[in-house]
Amino acid sequence: MATLLVKHAQVLLTMDDKQNVFRDGAMFIRDNVVKQVGATADLPDSADRVIDASGMVIMPGLINTHHHLYQTLTRALPGAQDAKLFDWLVRLYPVWSELTDEANYVSSKIGFAELIKTGCTTVADHLYLYPNDVALDTNIRAAQEMGVRFHPTRGSMSLGRSKGGLPPDKVVQDEETILKDSQRLIERYHDPEPYAMVRMALAPCSPFSVTADAMREAASLARSYDKVMLHTHVAETSDEQDFTLEQFGMRPARYMEHLGWVGEDTWWAHCIYLDDSEIEMMAETGTGVAHCPSSNMRLGSGIAKIRQMLDKGVKVGLAVDGSASNDRSSLLDEARQALLLQRVQNGADGLSVMETLRIGTVGSASVLGRDDLGRLAQGMAADFIGFRTDRPEMAGGAIHDPVAALLLSSPYTVDLSVINGRVVVEDGELLGVDMKALVARHNELAAAMAAKHPYVP
Repeated sequence: MATLLVKHAQVLLTMDDKQNVFRDGAMFIRDNVVKQVGATADLPDSADRVIDASGMVIMPGLINTHHHLYQTLTRALPGAQDAKLFDWLVRLYPVWSELTDEANYVSSKIGFAELIKTGCTTVADHLYLYPNDVALDTNIRAAQEMGVRFHPTRGSMSLGRSKGGLPPDKVVQDEETILKDSQRLIERYHDPEPYAMVRMALAPCSPFSVTADAMREAASLARSYDKVMLHTHVAETSDEQDFTLEQFGMRPARYMEHLGWVGEDTWWAHCIYLDDSEIEMMAETGTGVAHCPSSNMRLGSGIAKIRQMLDKGVKVGLAVDGSASNDRSSLLDEARQALLLQRVQNGADGLSVMETLRIGTVGSASVLGRDDLGRLAQGMAADFIGFRTDRPEMAGGAIHDPVAALLLSSPYTVDLSVINGRVVVEDGELLGVDMKALVARHNELAAAMAAKHPYVP
């Protein structure tokens, strides 16, 4: 088995149960598992590969709990730049109906590349529309090629406009097709074992795009397998709240509870429109939250009550959300936005640097049902990132508190990323990817999709 030694880290931030922080830190890895963490002087001095991390902060990789990779194709699209969620969706659904499997593949690789370069080592993605020849298998292949740990969620929409839903009928599927494909994907790709690189979840899109029966059947199917989780959008906007009150006589969170969509195996994206009793319900049931601060601001949706959720014991993870509602896929920047937004809502002590980093690592791992990720300790997966402290963004801050400077000064990209024991970013460069060719093809595909549905003010 191959061994890897990282030594002489200026700071090694473990996020372990004791919150250990090592100066002149080191980590010894065998294959894809952390074996020892501590001071450099206390660890072995040789390995098959040795990385000198002098002048670097080393920490667990960030974990993205909610995304829509295909949306890189519709960033900054005219007509969607200044719209709230429902209007934004009405503008984008026709363009998304032109999505092909090639565009799905290329956009996934673009999204993965941006996420990896900004500190993400595990990605949960929500693909909920399958026009033309689009298949989730393609996203999984893209993740495997990029070397990223992946939690694909088989999303779905079954409630088209003709049946009272928001999406056009062209982008919805019948429920039999959805369930059949969901089962196929679970049985082909899902890995419930420790250190899994692919874990499946089922993810009907939202209360306004799927039926109650589809939600219940997805939950039943997921719960017939080991560690297949459930995911959906909940309480993102006031429009959604109005919709569920009108259609079902319940607020979004209570509607999810009514459907049985709560528990340790379930996490919801956004969760802005929750009252105190609903937050307590989530804590009591172990239901997790994917917090998407930039998207929530970008669409004018509101501010999630993250401080209150943490105080009540709700599992909270970090997420960038779709690249057309955020327009970037930077998880490190998302952590900074989470920190700042809670301070706007709750005061300058509303969320600390360490709390925010825990949300993006340990918290996100918990939301995804992973006890082998998010920390650097014996027996944990070898997923970690490194930032040089001599870069311009860190000047000044790094001499006082290099960990705090990661968020308050916020370097743009990582200098080192190791996923599953394999180096994927070295000296700031993503290895093995021709980014120039990938971006060029991505832009050709994006232009072709948008040209079929030009914006008319």
